[in-house]
Amino acid sequence: MTMNSFEQKLQAKIEALPETRTPEKPLWKGIERGIAAEEVAMSEATAKEPTKLHWVAMAASVVLVSVLWVFVPSVLEPQAGKLEGYALVESLSRQQSEQITGLLASYESSEAVTQNWQQQLAELEDAAQAIKLVLKEDPSNPALLQMLQQVYNQQIALIEQVHAPKWQQI
Repeated sequence: MTMNSFEQKLQAKIEALPETRTPEKPLWKGIERGIAAEEVAMSEATAKEPTKLHWVAMAASVVLVSVLWVFVPSVLEPQAGKLEGYALVESLSRQQSEQITGLLASYESSEAVTQNWQQQLAELEDAAQAIKLVLKEDPSNPALLQMLQQVYNQQIALIEQVHAPKWQQI
């Protein structure tokens, strides 16, 4: 099978690409500023409308995970070790815990529409713990990180659905 001119040029360009890509400038300062700005925005959102807090927090989580997912593997040195790579998982877990605490506090006065929602929440937490256990061995596994984020999103969705006002239910 012969390659045409375009395919040959494309192959030459692919072979000329570097194997690793490093950021053009330091990223941690920008990430720290972004996190600080999120905290300020979240505290302002809490004061104004607590129901929008979980959407802001979820969007911030997705953005943070996406940025870290792309840049952390190329920034961390291979000898940095598995525990340092696991810091992302610990950070996500802390953030999730804060989100759930805030969400439960905002729904404290509303009645749950089902009785077994706490059992379901515990089962999701067990799933998250199982994923985190595997992530200790392979902290940069994108599929596992995505699974963990999905479990966290399911926890938030469960709390929201269980505490939804009756007028919002179909």
